[in-house]
Amino acid sequence: MANGADSSQGDRRMAGAPSRAEEPWTHLVDLDRLRGWMDARGLGEGPLEDARRLSGGTQNVLLRFTRSDRAYVLRRPPEDPYLDGNETMRREARVLRALANSATPHPRLIADEPDAAVLGAAFYLMEPVDGFCPPQGLPAPHAEDPALRHAMGLSAIDALAALRRVDWRKGGLEGFGRPDAGGRPARPRWLRQLQSYESYAGWEGRADIPGVEAIAAWLAAHRPADFHPGVIHGDFHLGNLLFERAGPQVSAIVDWELATLGDPLIDLGCLLATWADPDGAHPGCIDVTPWAGFPSEAELVARYAEATGARVVDVNWYVVLACFKLGIIQEGTYARAAAGLAERATADWMHATTIKLFERALARI
Repeated sequence: MANGADSSQGDRRMAGAPSRAEEPWTHLVDLDRLRGWMDARGLGEGPLEDARRLSGGTQNVLLRFTRSDRAYVLRRPPEDPYLDGNETMRREARVLRALANSATPHPRLIADEPDAAVLGAAFYLMEPVDGFCPPQGLPAPHAEDPALRHAMGLSAIDALAALRRVDWRKGGLEGFGRPDAGGRPARPRWLRQLQSYESYAGWEGRADIPGVEAIAAWLAAHRPADFHPGVIHGDFHLGNLLFERAGPQVSAIVDWELATLGDPLIDLGCLLATWADPDGAHPGCIDVTPWAGFPSEAELVARYAEATGARVVDVNWYVVLACFKLGIIQEGTYARAAAGLAERATADWMHATTIKLFERALARI
């Protein structure tokens, strides 16, 4: 939710995916009804001004506007959500509320509405965050300074370490997930999800995806036994981070759609699964240019271990899991597009990303 900029949210949009900023939104957000809702909560006076849809998402709707000289960002589900959009909004608002007094960089929650009666869907309001999303372009001085880019990568790890330290019980997140399961679902769940795409007419994507059964079997056979539960973002990569415009620090982790309780190393695995090698031999799924200067995977892992005290001996397992899970999630949009329920350009890009992720998983096992 960049202040005055369109690089506001990652929203499960890895680099390269088309944006929906120009699509109509007025039928999804009735400003008169929203104004009445804000009146009842003492959130400013007068009209809602300068309303515009923000880019950066393939799923949820982000609308920036001002009222009484204060800027807001509204987030609500799309018209045809893949998951239960109302429950997603309720969960996102809940986790943002739990992060309010933590050191984790995040958008500050202003107010939320769990009932769909007001706007036809649950929604919440949050503070805009001044920052940029790296896949949408590095500004000066970041584009010109490899040392600054190196510090950005380390700052991403520091943000992840701060999230690991959040006391989820004090934050009111009891029942938010299954910390006993670690957020590391058993093999059948993800295979069932991939198989479920066969219900979309015209989807033939599985034939292109390499090593589905081999990767699933490897994950089941090598699953780490121990973990310490915490809050996990669930989709932690550079496309879901905003950085300060003048320095390397993370301004906010955005898009908490997949947040739950589980094994925090899952987030580290996701970051590494999408990370490019310094020499470009294995490009990541997040296209950031220029890339030279960003830390190596080994540096990221060492920084995480130092900042958290966590054992990282099984980090490769978490990277393979992230490739497997992210690939299947991405493929869902491709399946929906085959049935005419999603943008084809976005879906084709996601299908190609799924193949790249599975190839990376195979290489690591």
